[in-house]
Amino acid sequence: MKLAFIINDHNTEKPFYTTPGLGYAAYKRGHDVYFIGVGELSYASKGHLSVRCKTIKDKNFNSQETYFKAVQKEEFTRITSQDLDVLFLRNNPADEINERDWAQNAAFIFGEIAMRNGVIVLNHPASLAGAVNKMYFQHFPEILRPKTIISRDHGEIKAFFKTQKQKMILKPLQGSGGTNVFMMDKKNEHNLNQTIDAIARDGYVIAQEYLTEASKGDTRLFLMNGEPLEVDGKYAMMQRVNNSKDIRSNIHAGGRPETVKMTEKIKKLAEIVKPKLVQDGMFLVGIDIVGDKLMEINVFSPGGLNVTGDMYDADFCTPVIKAIEKKVYFRDMYSGYLDNSRLATL
Repeated sequence: MKLAFIINDHNTEKPFYTTPGLGYAAYKRGHDVYFIGVGELSYASKGHLSVRCKTIKDKNFNSQETYFKAVQKEEFTRITSQDLDVLFLRNNPADEINERDWAQNAAFIFGEIAMRNGVIVLNHPASLAGAVNKMYFQHFPEILRPKTIISRDHGEIKAFFKTQKQKMILKPLQGSGGTNVFMMDKKNEHNLNQTIDAIARDGYVIAQEYLTEASKGDTRLFLMNGEPLEVDGKYAMMQRVNNSKDIRSNIHAGGRPETVKMTEKIKKLAEIVKPKLVQDGMFLVGIDIVGDKLMEINVFSPGGLNVTGDMYDADFCTPVIKAIEKKVYFRDMYSGYLDNSRLATL
């Protein structure tokens, strides 16, 4: 199998990230693995995707870190969508905001070109294009979500603040990693106008119900093909806790990963989100849970899969690669009968 990963940039991708972990798992299974920066995509005159990429062959490694460091030292080579079986879009558009705005949509635009050559593109690029901001989250059943409004209007946001008894979360419609997330309450109400203005400079503002359980952090659970990712009874999930009194639990914001037990409540949440994820061709996603509510769905490049593997002494990357192998098998068996969004979650 020839499997390519699109990442944001070779210089910013760290060897301990989830994507190198997935690449290493595929490499160990004998597949040809390629890494492509989102700025290295091009459309060839014959109508296919052509990319500069890095790859490595015929060498042994002891860890994903040594593997990916060796990949990074390789010279660039070129491959086209005519040669690929799978293109896994693992770049995060939110990381490009205000830096490389042109890069935000590039992966799913070029991913649709690759599909013309029968390449399986994960997650389904047309659905990713509709999920580039947090409005995608609002299309899941209301019972899953905290009370929320999305607006740039000060009056609407202040009215919502009152209904929430002067305690709510403000954050931007587009973004990730806990950037520009604020808790507003009676103590800092005098800063409400300035906070709304600061977030609204880059677009719409999400005003959201504050959940008291958030003080204990949130739970990140990985779903594959719409189901919780599980190996030998161990689930790919972690509790993210921030002891610094920061309201954000993201690892990038200082959150610390801890083990957590699967509960019937979490299973039920996962069961409710499954139909839409399957319909949208979302192969691998991370859902963030507080109490009995879903806080976020990361469909682009959910991180921490290798961290959960270390915590539970389980290899969660190899089952992901095995699931991709099965998609290639089904594609070849059905020879063009199954479309990409269906293959993505088979």
